[in-house]
Amino acid sequence: MPFDALKGLGDALRMKEYEHDRVCKSDLSEEKILEISSVLSSINKNDLIEVNFFEDGHYFIEKGKCNIDIANRKLFVKNITIDFEQIFDIKIIK
Repeated sequence: MPFDALKGLGDALRMKEYEHDRVCKSDLSEEKILEISSVLSSINKNDLIEVNFFEDGHYFIEKGKCNIDIANRKLFVKNITIDFEQIFDIKIIK
């Protein structure tokens, strides 16, 4: 096993880099908002989707089967909960 003189330094550097790479959330056009709304309204339980969303200063893409909670405006993909307002793009994969 290699000697790690500065235990935890690698983790600390990765966290600092993560924080440094944060961006501001982009505003969506009315057209894009309507497109996302249309897709959300056509999603059925366990549909396979690809969603691009904003969280904690970063954009992420997740693919998988989803569940949707219209009343609370939340989308569930795998073990991730995404607020509708955080969705940047979404597609149903057939």
